[in-house]
Amino acid sequence: MLLWEYRWPVLALWEIIISLLAIIFTVHDKSCAKKGKWRVRESTLLLLGALGGAFSMFLTMRCIHHKTKHAKFMIGLPALLLLHLALLITAIWKWGF
Repeated sequence: MLLWEYRWPVLALWEIIISLLAIIFTVHDKSCAKKGKWRVRESTLLLLGALGGAFSMFLTMRCIHHKTKHAKFMIGLPALLLLHLALLITAIWKWGF
């Protein structure tokens, strides 16, 4: 039950860590694309978005103009963000803040 008592701080920490990773991987992929080096797999980027980094990854991609022509990112990441918000609202409604 100890972890349950700290569910919101743990969730916030998770969001911070996964968002930072999403930003780092996105910027790294853009850098590799410019240099013609091995790139980060799209599935890895999408996984980071699905795990909670959708918002930060979407903003990063828009800011650095990376993968902005790929529908799976420009539609998929906002869709993941809406799903995350729906889950968060449901969790708050069910278990309280």
